[in-house]
Amino acid sequence: MKSKLFLLIVILFIISGVLYLPAQDFGFNNEMDGGSLGLAPSFVPAVTIGGELSAGLTGYGDDFSDIGKTNLGDVLKGKLNFTVASTHADGTINLKLAPVFDGSASPLTIDEAYLRAYFGDFSLEGGLRKLTWGKADSFGPLDVVNPLDYSDLSLMGAVGDMKIARPMLHGSYQFGAFTKLEGVFIPTFQGHRFALEQGSRWAPSQFTDISSSFLSAILSKPEMGTGTAAIGKGMNDRMGRFLSNDMTKETQILSFLEYAQAGLRFTATIGSSDLGIQYFYGNLFRPGISIKGMSGFQNALSVAAAGEFQETAVKDAFDTLQIKVRYNRYHQAGIDYAQVLAGFNIRAEAAILLTDDLEGDKGDVYNPQLAWSLGFDRDLFLGINLNLQATETIRLFHDKLNGDPLLDIEAGKELSSTRLTTVLARKFLRDELEIKATGLWGIEDRDFLILPSIAWIKNDVTVELSGGLFGGDEQGELGQYGDNHFIKAVMGYKF
Repeated sequence: MKSKLFLLIVILFIISGVLYLPAQDFGFNNEMDGGSLGLAPSFVPAVTIGGELSAGLTGYGDDFSDIGKTNLGDVLKGKLNFTVASTHADGTINLKLAPVFDGSASPLTIDEAYLRAYFGDFSLEGGLRKLTWGKADSFGPLDVVNPLDYSDLSLMGAVGDMKIARPMLHGSYQFGAFTKLEGVFIPTFQGHRFALEQGSRWAPSQFTDISSSFLSAILSKPEMGTGTAAIGKGMNDRMGRFLSNDMTKETQILSFLEYAQAGLRFTATIGSSDLGIQYFYGNLFRPGISIKGMSGFQNALSVAAAGEFQETAVKDAFDTLQIKVRYNRYHQAGIDYAQVLAGFNIRAEAAILLTDDLEGDKGDVYNPQLAWSLGFDRDLFLGINLNLQATETIRLFHDKLNGDPLLDIEAGKELSSTRLTTVLARKFLRDELEIKATGLWGIEDRDFLILPSIAWIKNDVTVELSGGLFGGDEQGELGQYGDNHFIKAVMGYKF
């Protein structure tokens, strides 16, 4: 049913483009143009259909120990892109083809779908859209409009594929050729998407380890007595229900206007420099998980202790805990800059992010932050191209953090989070063969991800062999996936 619905949307979209034809005058006019019958000239909107299909296999290192049970992933993927353009408006629908043909879900999903109308120097867009703000190549502090899909980290080298389109209104006014003012309004909210399914290889430890983190804090209280086993079981049960039910509900799309977001961005070219300044008001994409009701919980647990920690009493005690998921509100102001200097294509961003915790003492709210990004790309020797970028966030009022994870969602975190991203690429054989290596290094986490690839491109066909290697500290944001080394072989065709 869903697949038929999407197909109907596509058909209606194309038909609407045809019906958009300006009215024609079929009468005989006094003025004849080039021997015509007096038909009024009209512009026929152009319909463009494109996309890509790919067939590939993905294997993970930890699966090869039992080769007979290795799952090589989804073989077929694709995209279908439809565009209708006229002199006053254009529309776009981009569809993703997912290899789900068992009826459990639609094989087609909407990646983007929006309409753009032109009113002189002003244009207005509305629909499901991916929007990029800022100058950074990837993961820049100013690119705050769309959340990202972290449910498959094998895509870390392609941020565009990780972006989740959001319904929005986007207006743009052009002041001459090099100056522009943009505004965006997003009526609903969705946070980053994570793999929360039990046993998922990409489930982040921020969520999977939260039970043990809270449990350690609870057991450190002297009044917990000797009920370690019963308390541990109760905590695991409570957090299991939270992750499978409450967490899933809380991370769904929040459609109320209280979660609406909006922003303004102004860009201009002055001499050889591209400058930008922006303001955004929204919600942090990464949720904070906090526990309320500790006083009532401790009282209930004291009652359970008197009964030698019977399972029912311990469960009742844990049910008094209020586990909350919050996407903190924030204001962001930022600037960006780009210029070519001595052969270096330089890009820089800087921003300040203000939450409600302006004194650093609210345990369920993330502290304000400073963020910056600096990068460049340059052709080196032997045709090698280097793209290097550093990004960092610095927590303000870091000394005000509470060390107890039950009282502060940032307990135990580092003052800063810094990441280096490097891309080295070299093309051969008249640009038909490309060898590339992408590296991501977490400085404070002491971890890394390396993504090597070799691709042969002939006309519209691409054959690529790539892989991913995670390493470093197992507690790091990247290092925790140390067992998820992978290799991909893909053949694709663009049309």
